[in-house]
Amino acid sequence: MADKINCAIVGVGDVASALVQGVQNYKENPDKIMGILPEINQYDINDINFVLGIDVNSNKVGKDLSAAIFAEPNCNMELFKPDFLNAPVIKGPIMDGLDSNIKNIIPTDENQKPMDIINEIESRNVDVTVILLPTGTHKAVKFYAMSALDAGSCVVNGMPSYVVKDPEIVEKAEKFGLSLIGDDVKSQIGATIIHRALTNLFPMRGAILDKTIQLDWGGSSDFCNLLTPMPNGSLRYEEGKRQSKTEAVIANLQNKDNIDCQISAVDYIPFLKNQKEAYMRLEGRIFGGAPVRIDITMFVEDGNNSAGIIADCIRISKIAKDRNIGGVLYSACSFFAKHPPEQLDDFTAKKRLIEFIENRRNQ
Repeated sequence: MADKINCAIVGVGDVASALVQGVQNYKENPDKIMGILPEINQYDINDINFVLGIDVNSNKVGKDLSAAIFAEPNCNMELFKPDFLNAPVIKGPIMDGLDSNIKNIIPTDENQKPMDIINEIESRNVDVTVILLPTGTHKAVKFYAMSALDAGSCVVNGMPSYVVKDPEIVEKAEKFGLSLIGDDVKSQIGATIIHRALTNLFPMRGAILDKTIQLDWGGSSDFCNLLTPMPNGSLRYEEGKRQSKTEAVIANLQNKDNIDCQISAVDYIPFLKNQKEAYMRLEGRIFGGAPVRIDITMFVEDGNNSAGIIADCIRISKIAKDRNIGGVLYSACSFFAKHPPEQLDDFTAKKRLIEFIENRRNQ
């Protein structure tokens, strides 16, 4: 029997809620498992064992993770109510975690003191630490990534802040023989992956893509955070998220420098809760220079769309840990992340990931 994968979650928000609900649901109902890669056969989703949550929300700190995932402002759909997990949610340092409009919807309590993060992760023998903090919390992301490595844990960074591209973090991961996957999780069937597939379809079929746009909106705390004005007048969305999504969509196109591409988060609509909606438009030319235009709208439960990918990243990280592989897992990053060190087309990225799983590729 495979070892359990002890997992800590930094940022007990909607993605964490979907992840914990899904994993615990599948443990109770193994016949219903879906939405994960079957090629990862060394570890089953049942092997994921949540042992620690880290947050600053006073409604979550002090609770067990099984209860904290349903505390406001979390609004992911409730699919399964887990039993007690014996995974306490402790308080971490706030740092730049509330430097946006989310400070208005996330309560804090000065009487709740930040814990020793390295000690807490180390004492629970955490194998993989998943970072799911709000976009733009660059200082906090780096702090938790470095702390996790110091505590002997691999790191999965679901956010657009640099981890796998930060030389200091990478150097420490290589030194300690611990793996890194990131940055910015690429959702399972999300606007970015659909948009990317369609843009790649143009050159595959000999057509020319001239311009494209993607507009996203939703009601989760993530959108509340993304649409916060910065001191320079721009939105927090500009702090890495736009670059990450744009790169993921057009990076592999030969004419990428000539494509007019605009990707934006356009509104925070609270009543949508964790439902994300998106509109994509692609304009180009086919034979004879005749115009072609594609318009698509989509709807998805945003937390669940990332949770399945995170579950795969956790299992891949444990495989790397078993093999004493430290540093950036390039194949996993290219397949699972929007902003990896190496942008590959999805077919090549999946092929390399399978080679890693089968131990035919080191990273």
